[in-house]
Amino acid sequence: MLGLSWPGWLANRGPAGPAGAGSLLLAGRPLLSRLCPPPCCPPLPPPGDLSGHLLAYLSLSPVFVIIGFVTLIIFKRELHTISFLGGLALNEGVNWLIKHVIQEPRPCGGPHAAVGTQYGMPSSHSQFMWFFSIYSFLFLYLRMHQTNNARFLDLLWRHVLSLGLLTAAFLVSYSRVYLLYHTWSQVLYGGIAGGLMAIAWFVFTQEVLTPLFPRIAAWPISEFFLIRDTSLIPNVLWFEYTVTRAEARNRQRKLGTKLQ
Repeated sequence: MLGLSWPGWLANRGPAGPAGAGSLLLAGRPLLSRLCPPPCCPPLPPPGDLSGHLLAYLSLSPVFVIIGFVTLIIFKRELHTISFLGGLALNEGVNWLIKHVIQEPRPCGGPHAAVGTQYGMPSSHSQFMWFFSIYSFLFLYLRMHQTNNARFLDLLWRHVLSLGLLTAAFLVSYSRVYLLYHTWSQVLYGGIAGGLMAIAWFVFTQEVLTPLFPRIAAWPISEFFLIRDTSLIPNVLWFEYTVTRAEARNRQRKLGTKLQ
């Protein structure tokens, strides 16, 4: 059995059941099971298929993105980040709706019979990652205002990050086809839907929500939870660095004066 290549091995393994080959696919995968327990984990490729294993872990990228957003919101509490996460949630809702309207099945049963939904059009992983990548791309080039004195390294970092995001979206989409969860058309339309949703949500955020952010940040509940609005600050990273450094030096001077 292991002499066949992946995904040929998966396609020719025979019927899978609770005690069949489909169950064996979920064995020996402690890390994947802890990060994303069945039924949402991708099937584990056979030993020796390094690209298959890498793609299986890459298909968990949406989980890590969500964890990153929750962490960012807890420690930064910035309105635009909260809005970004809200757009991702709306994107997932649209994907669920489209899936249940079209009702196109996945290309393969077997290990996918226990997946949360049997419908595969469009791919939710593809739609999620392309929404995240396209929105981030627009944010980097339109929201982070270009300045005449922008340093070469700042611009290079922006280009490299954008290329990395788009590459990650493509690899996650490809992994869904490689792991037999989706067809090429399902990941293609998922990517198109995610990209269109990202553009629409970015325009809505900039034109409708951003002008409201100062008012929302002034609400008593926002002040209680320390929610802030940084939409008028072109380079938040540089702003936080300079303010923190100035405050640290000021406190150091005060401490030195007290010790004299």
